[in-house]
Amino acid sequence: MKFNIGDTAEETKTITAADIQTFADITGDHNPVHLDEEFAKTTRFGRRIAHGMLSASLISAVLANKLPGPGSVYLGQTLRFLAPVFPGDEVTARVTVVDIRADKPILKLHTVCVNQKGETVIRGEATILADVR
Repeated sequence: MKFNIGDTAEETKTITAADIQTFADITGDHNPVHLDEEFAKTTRFGRRIAHGMLSASLISAVLANKLPGPGSVYLGQTLRFLAPVFPGDEVTARVTVVDIRADKPILKLHTVCVNQKGETVIRGEATILADVR
């Protein structure tokens, strides 16, 4: 498969309370800011928030399923968490190719997650080894 600078792909998912609970159970991260509404009301957010890594994991879905696609392998990822994601928010993860190594199928991609209001909630960069069979 041939890749070009500027190639872009995205996926959108609504983050549900069930997603948050499942993520907590899988990872063992039971921070009450994610799971306990009464506790979360006392925080700066005023209500429960999703785990940052739950939203960030949507980037992985785009990389695995769309760009660069099946067989690709993560080599690295940076993330900046810029705004909270709340239960019921619709998050769109988008990746854009910004660099392609000439000697190997290694791509550098700008990664971003935005909510339904268009607010950037996560920004970063991924380095991926693409499967070019």
